[in-house]
Amino acid sequence: MNTVRLAVDEDTGVAVVTLDRPERLNAVDLEMVRELGEVWRRLRFDDLVRAVVLTGSGERAFCTGIDRDAVVPQPSSPYMQDDPLLGAGPKANGLWKPVVAAVRGMACGGAFYLLGESEFVVADPTAVFFDPHTTYGMVSAYESVLMAQRMPYGEAARMMLMGTAERISARRAHEVGLVSEVTEEGGALAGAVRCAAVIAGYPPEGVQGTVRALWAAKEAARAQAFAQAPHLIALGNLPAGRQAELFAGRRREFRVR
Repeated sequence: MNTVRLAVDEDTGVAVVTLDRPERLNAVDLEMVRELGEVWRRLRFDDLVRAVVLTGSGERAFCTGIDRDAVVPQPSSPYMQDDPLLGAGPKANGLWKPVVAAVRGMACGGAFYLLGESEFVVADPTAVFFDPHTTYGMVSAYESVLMAQRMPYGEAARMMLMGTAERISARRAHEVGLVSEVTEEGGALAGAVRCAAVIAGYPPEGVQGTVRALWAAKEAARAQAFAQAPHLIALGNLPAGRQAELFAGRRREFRVR
């Protein structure tokens, strides 16, 4: 695989899945979506793996969402939209083994598809979270739904509506519940692996049933909200050319809170 790395520790039962495009801040292209799907489906059948850690390569970013250079073919019908990120996460591929995310650096935009399908997030102090959609004339739909299920409404709303002007620090993310633990700098992966190893030591049937129960608690609301997302995107997104103009003229200043 070229964009995703998989390492399995047979002694602990923990697999580490690494997004491996550090030169692109681990932005997701169509090849990464395909490889992630293959990894999640492979892990469904690997009984040696009882817990998973998801992280990003390099120090600058966990993931910065969809690669802006990725070409995503779309049907001509306004009633059909293809969003490749909807198939990138573990739950979308039927994996009910627990996934712990380890975040270092930026996690923004489409990264929330992956964080939203993780059980919890461990971050180091360099982690920052933001959503650039509104800045560039796009509707934050799926991302907003997923984050509204992980954070208080006002915090999710502020993050989505403030766009690139503001980033949430690891400390603030921990205060509002998006992050479950802030480690020492550089320690997010080790912290996530430590948690995953504990979970992997428990009987897998009970663990996986608990993951499924936790997901069921919010699945109906998520499905209803996702059903609205394509219409909201179709109505609210600026034309691609105008989005590109806004992106090209973006300002670099931002506040971290």
